Amino acid sequence: MARVEPSHPDPQPSDPDTALPSVLARVLAFGSIFIGAAAGGLIGYAFAELGRFGGAYVGFITFISMLLGAGGVAVVAVLTLRAFGEWNTIQQREQRSESN
Repeated sequence: MARVEPSHPDPQPSDPDTALPSVLARVLAFGSIFIGAAAGGLIGYAFAELGRFGGAYVGFITFISMLLGAGGVAVVAVLTLRAFGEWNTIQQREQRSESN
């Protein structure tokens, strides 16, 4: 059987919509997680010293505080990056609709 070609050419493929924010935004979010971990660690260490915990308890409290600080900042960073990506997608759609 002969293959039948369509009579009209395919429309120009458009770039797919992406929700990825810029590389700079992602790098800043990654760095902010480390800053949050450091701040949490300092708070945990100060809490352990003020509570007069000794030995391994100071390290344990500091470590747990670092994880909590990094986790909290990570949640905020992810939500911010998603909102930023969605905002860019909306802007691109509006620009395409205005140009057509």
